[in-house]
Amino acid sequence: MRPPTPGLRKAAPDRLRLSPLLRLLILTQLAFNIGFFAVLPFLAEHLGQAVGMAGWLVGFVLGLRTFSQQGLFVVGGALADRYGIRPVVLTGCVLRIAGFVWLGYATATGAVIGAVLLIGFAAALFSPAVESEVARQAVLWEEGGGGSRTRVLALLTVAGQAGAFVGPLLGALLLAVDFRTVCLAGAGIFVLVLAGHAWLLPQRIPGRGGVRLRGGLGKLLRNRRFLALCCAYGAYLLAYNQLYLSLPDEVERATGSQAALAWLFALSSLLVVIAQLPVTRWVGERLTLRRSMVAGLLLIAAGFTVVAAARPAHWTGTAALLPSAGFVVLLTLGQMLVAPVARAWIPDLAEEGRLGLYTGALSSISGLIVLIGSSATGTLLDSGLPAAVPWLVLAAVPVAAIGALPRREGLDTAVRQRP
Repeated sequence: MRPPTPGLRKAAPDRLRLSPLLRLLILTQLAFNIGFFAVLPFLAEHLGQAVGMAGWLVGFVLGLRTFSQQGLFVVGGALADRYGIRPVVLTGCVLRIAGFVWLGYATATGAVIGAVLLIGFAAALFSPAVESEVARQAVLWEEGGGGSRTRVLALLTVAGQAGAFVGPLLGALLLAVDFRTVCLAGAGIFVLVLAGHAWLLPQRIPGRGGVRLRGGLGKLLRNRRFLALCCAYGAYLLAYNQLYLSLPDEVERATGSQAALAWLFALSSLLVVIAQLPVTRWVGERLTLRRSMVAGLLLIAAGFTVVAAARPAHWTGTAALLPSAGFVVLLTLGQMLVAPVARAWIPDLAEEGRLGLYTGALSSISGLIVLIGSSATGTLLDSGLPAAVPWLVLAAVPVAAIGALPRREGLDTAVRQRP
């Protein structure tokens, strides 16, 4: 899929006037994340205390969930290309409902593992299907004079972050009853999503025809520009993952506990919800896709550098949280640039008819990079090096990723994104 020809785009309206299908899919992202994050933040404690799993087994189960979801996105994307998004999304919703109900009643290790794998695979079905169709519709919206496709992808990011913010609040309220109630509530949300999509999602979406499953993966693996984008996006995800790996260590060092983490996570989510669309519009008036990603990666590197510069002072107490807050703000600003732009770039790199496969592969390949990189990061943090060194090394990762970005953007090098 190609960006529009220069000079043919109309002036964009101030407001996003989206098609009914795009509105449905973006609301879907919101509902998905509310249901998912109502359960996920409380899973580890449930497994350790209520089920009685050892710490290593809890980590193993959580890793299985990530693998069954992120690692299999490429499968879900390929199935969406072959059969269309409706059957894939509906099947994913059914599996997520079954997984949550099963998890709510599971007490044995085997049952918990089965439920977690089902929950993860459900997302591997519906998420790439929804994301790829949003990207395809965003390109059509852009070609019709609506404005830059990145604004639509940014709205998808906002919906996801809003769900990630509301979900834990809902889960915390329901946890006053018990974890089973939380799981059943999550399942109930997906029942509503299933019913809404069975009614509203078209049987056939114009312009999206089925393609054969065979042959697509080989061409993908030979697509150097797409693989370069995956490497750069994987570096961004590795940096973003430090919210859960390096940041807790820094917060505990500064204050003696991790209590402030909840506020820092809330700060990140609220920044995306409030600022994502204005930031995307402002940047879209000035930068191409590649330059947007470069700016985002540099902001992320600056966030790590802020903490590295402050570490030699050995500050403690509430004031010592300022570098961590600066890190979160800069990392989130970088995320606002990188995440929607990477997805907006995929249609220009994907083989015709296989947008789902490429969307899923972006998540699967970058997830593998995060898995390998997180192990290296953990070793780095425990290495006993001077306090600033691990953060400087982490700052170098997004800077190095800039060199991995595709050099050519096709027509987009000559045309700035317009809001």
